[in-house]
Amino acid sequence: MKYLKRISDEMLEKKLKIFGGVLITGAKFVGKSTSAKQFAQTVIEFQDPVKKEFYKFQVNNSPQTLLESENPILFDEWQDNYSIWDTIRHDIDKKGENGLYLLTGSVNINRDKVMHTGTGRIATLKMRPMSLYESGDSDGKVSLQKLFSGNHKIFAQCDLSLEKILYLIIRGGFPKTIDYSEEDAVLFMNDYYNSLINERIVTIDGVKRDPSKMNALLKSYSRNIATYASDVTIMEDMVNEGIEISSNTFSDYKNTLEKLFIIENITSWPTSIRSKTALRKSDKKLLVDTSLVCSSLRLTSTKILTDFNYFGFLFEALALRDLRIYIDSIDGNIFSYREEKGYEVDAILELNDGRWGAVEVKLGEEKVDEAAANLLELKNKINTDIKGKPAFLMVLYGGQNSYQRSDGVLVVSIANLKK
Repeated sequence: MKYLKRISDEMLEKKLKIFGGVLITGAKFVGKSTSAKQFAQTVIEFQDPVKKEFYKFQVNNSPQTLLESENPILFDEWQDNYSIWDTIRHDIDKKGENGLYLLTGSVNINRDKVMHTGTGRIATLKMRPMSLYESGDSDGKVSLQKLFSGNHKIFAQCDLSLEKILYLIIRGGFPKTIDYSEEDAVLFMNDYYNSLINERIVTIDGVKRDPSKMNALLKSYSRNIATYASDVTIMEDMVNEGIEISSNTFSDYKNTLEKLFIIENITSWPTSIRSKTALRKSDKKLLVDTSLVCSSLRLTSTKILTDFNYFGFLFEALALRDLRIYIDSIDGNIFSYREEKGYEVDAILELNDGRWGAVEVKLGEEKVDEAAANLLELKNKINTDIKGKPAFLMVLYGGQNSYQRSDGVLVVSIANLKK
């Protein structure tokens, strides 16, 4: 199977040049191992059923022998053998070289199980499902990076349709499903979802959890996708579905899904506004991929079309997934913006050098004027003496044309965008 280059590959290559090792994290099946293998000379797969016990014995008794192969050495799903971390860190110190090791893990590192953090020695890189540009569903004629540099003279077209958007939402961005039909993608992702709520929630730490409660939590999250629903609202929604859950249990289940990189909310933008209007600090609710939303609710194209308002939230979740991937690759972050009185902007993209842009996400072209007006209003709210003027204002939508309006607002099709 032909390897589809990932946006994160460039950053992985850079980090290997300046660190002794790189830990690649992310949800199961986002492509961590496949990407790491493009750079590794030796591959040690801790979950290989034939060699699993042998590797475990080596790690516990003579871990140094696993470091004697040609570098870079990849330790795939390393969290199954935590003690290898300190052996690697020590070897990096001893050799004083860069690009020696790659590690992949589908669970957030448990710092209590390692003696040293690896700071300055082992860098971290988070991978996510494929963006539309990576999967070949965006032609990339509009570059986010260039928009930050002031290149706003854009014009591009594509053949994106409502049917294609539905397919992209349901199929999602997991590499395995990229060439699948909707029917095949649904079968794969439903199996992935069932494995998540029945097996992964236990194997992460050995704690027994109730699959029915985890399922209810994910379903409630999915019904409230791309909204600012509070945890209390999510819990009440679960109760309405017949699932009683305490606040402590809810927190544990939610934290577990965060450790597995399934829940990935967008936090509020830390900024200054001109008025005394308070900003809300609640997170925008998101899962790592829209396909998981669809699996939790068993959605199909036909079902989604019965609720166009919810279709809009699903499209926003798709757009925010891609924006997060793109902004992360150019040294930036994505935030939400919402005031106490209700005014909000779907996404703020901010580079680490301080430049920022605002994005409104709309499914159809009929909402572009409204979205543009909302973005222009934001310019008057932000204290530009502190934050500076926005590098751009963008309406990201599900249409076929990308262009700059006479008021300066950019209108960009999601099928034209890249990093």
